[in-house]
Amino acid sequence: MQPIDQKTEKKTVAGINRNISRGKRSSNQKRNENRADAAYADKSFCSSYKIYNLDNSYDGFSERSECDKKQPLPMSKAELFEQVGKDVPDFVLVTGDAYIDHPSFGTAIIGRVLLSHGYSVGIIAQPNWKSAESFKVFGKPRLGFLVNSGNMDSMVNHYTSAKKPRSEDAYTPGGKRGKRPDRAVNVYCKCIRNIYGDIPIVIGGIEASLRRFAHYDYWDNRVLPSVLVSSGADLLIYGMGERQIIDIAEALDGGIAARDITYVKGTAYWADNLSRVYEYALIDSFEKVSNDKKAYCAAFMTQYREQDAISGATLVQPHGSGFVVVNSPAMPLSRNELDAVYDLPYTRLPHPSYTEHIPALDEVRFSLVSCRGCYGQCAFCALTFHQGRVIQSRSHESLIAEAKLMTKMPEFKGYIHDVGGPTANFRQPACKKQLTKGVCKDRTCLGYSPCKNVEVSHTDYVELLRKLRRLDGVKRVFIRSGIRYDYLMYDKDETFFKELIKYHISGQLKVAPEHIDDHVLEMMGKPGGELYQRFVRRYKQLNDALGMNQYIVPYFMSSHPGSTLNSAIALAEYLKASGQRPEQVQDFYPTPGTLSTCMFYTGLDPRTMKPVYVPVSPEEKAMQRALMQFFIPKNRPLVRKALRLADRDDLIGSGRNCLVPDVHQSPAHSGGSSSATKSNHRSQYGATEHSAIKRKDARQHTRFGSVEQSRSNGPNRGVQGKKTVKTSDKRSGVKKHR
Repeated sequence: MQPIDQKTEKKTVAGINRNISRGKRSSNQKRNENRADAAYADKSFCSSYKIYNLDNSYDGFSERSECDKKQPLPMSKAELFEQVGKDVPDFVLVTGDAYIDHPSFGTAIIGRVLLSHGYSVGIIAQPNWKSAESFKVFGKPRLGFLVNSGNMDSMVNHYTSAKKPRSEDAYTPGGKRGKRPDRAVNVYCKCIRNIYGDIPIVIGGIEASLRRFAHYDYWDNRVLPSVLVSSGADLLIYGMGERQIIDIAEALDGGIAARDITYVKGTAYWADNLSRVYEYALIDSFEKVSNDKKAYCAAFMTQYREQDAISGATLVQPHGSGFVVVNSPAMPLSRNELDAVYDLPYTRLPHPSYTEHIPALDEVRFSLVSCRGCYGQCAFCALTFHQGRVIQSRSHESLIAEAKLMTKMPEFKGYIHDVGGPTANFRQPACKKQLTKGVCKDRTCLGYSPCKNVEVSHTDYVELLRKLRRLDGVKRVFIRSGIRYDYLMYDKDETFFKELIKYHISGQLKVAPEHIDDHVLEMMGKPGGELYQRFVRRYKQLNDALGMNQYIVPYFMSSHPGSTLNSAIALAEYLKASGQRPEQVQDFYPTPGTLSTCMFYTGLDPRTMKPVYVPVSPEEKAMQRALMQFFIPKNRPLVRKALRLADRDDLIGSGRNCLVPDVHQSPAHSGGSSSATKSNHRSQYGATEHSAIKRKDARQHTRFGSVEQSRSNGPNRGVQGKKTVKTSDKRSGVKKHR
């Protein structure tokens, strides 16, 4: 790429607020003819790296993105000068993760999108926040700093749901912890502000996105202000930020002050007054929601309902003497635009300056991101609040082209690890209405019971997987993103179900029923327990018909709002009756931006404003967790205590249905529990019907927020729309088991 002339000219707001998908360019973008190969064409968002025919058909990657032409984004002045002939970049991107040039990492995507539009970028990855020199690698950038915490919220990255420090950080070389600060966005912004004064600072990524309003913070156990306020940044980008970052870059490049960039959808800004804000909805102030839990619920539900690019409103929340103004969400990328983002010339490798392995790359290096967004609306998941409910999917041609590139990599052994996204088997919007009218504000697409208008089809996904299986050099194509089993069961055509079992799993299928108690499932926004049992039976039948013997690995969650001790006992009875022994269990983790976290903090279901039971004490949370693994000998004392508290002594002893032996019994008389010491307990089919004794209410009310919460979520759940490494106690990565 050639050096970019730094001359700028004033632009009007109208000139900048253009339709990205049509690719209109303002005059200062044309200031150098050598930027032509970094411009985007009529039909694409970043089409300098794609070839489109006049009929908009796709010819694959251009010569620019062949493997031998790729370079990582610069992490030093020397690299910057070598690549673009400049000493100072247009933007410096500061991140809490190590820099991996792969489209599963937000820093790489934003940097590549900016580069494709002609803006130079330097990366400062995991700076030492205690040293000003760490932020001076490139000096003062021409246009501004872009700051994110990395692929995860820094607090979730650092702590389990018991608030205990994690032993490793998968996004750091060597898996070492301690390379980023707590609340990284705030810390980085303050360091930059202290060094560079009033230079524009734009924050984005998952930490900024989910904390854009006043929000309950589990780690401090209080409501915190918008991160826009606490960080001192000028602008906040929420959601997937490709559209927003280009609008902002062009505005800054055109001489518009950061404080005047108030018109970009998918952003938030600070306003001293509302004289220039039009057609907005006012929600209760930071001060009020900090002291009134009903007001907090009402504010959250307004935010939740307005999370739509078509029907959503601009929201205003007073903070002190001013206002945080959150514009409506950015429009989802079209298929061509999404293709273009993923077709940029990523090296798919860590920056060569790293000498140690970065664990986060393992699961995604040979994976394909086929979609964004999720309309499942699990209450404990922040995907709705970040990527939205409208599904965006890539074309078969783009995915096949990326797969072909992977087959040429020397480390590729013939196995595509995943073809998916937040939910693997979502490839189309829930219904056609979403594309013109937006999503329904007071109705869920799936949830506890499905909307009658949901259009269920796996046809496109089946065709895509078949094409990938036929590629030269590909031995197997796996699906490791979560499969939404309710959507699968609603499809009358079982072609995908059969091919999933036959071709796309390796001995076990991971799904997330989360619980078996219908009241808890309704609080979670998950389908009823009977549907899961139907799915399990059908899975076994199809395996038998295909002559295969494969397992289901279910993920269950304890201590979610609505779950009493009796709910946990009912789940334990189901696991006992069905022969399932979960290897991994997870406690609910109250992370920012979720409906479940709102319930946890307020003790109210914001959808109905009715009280909801919340397990709070560490002891009860430990008991609920132990009940999920009642077969482990060390859990027996807690299980006995829980059963006696719930007046379920009938489950203590040597009887067939007993969960644990009496304290005086030896393991040999515990009804088979001695087998719990075996090392490899694979989950089995669980075809036996659940026949638990009717539960008592067990309303053991506890003061909310009076004690620390207990342990955490589990495998690869998250909020970001991108995939993450498999770790045992995280819910905020991208890889979702649904």
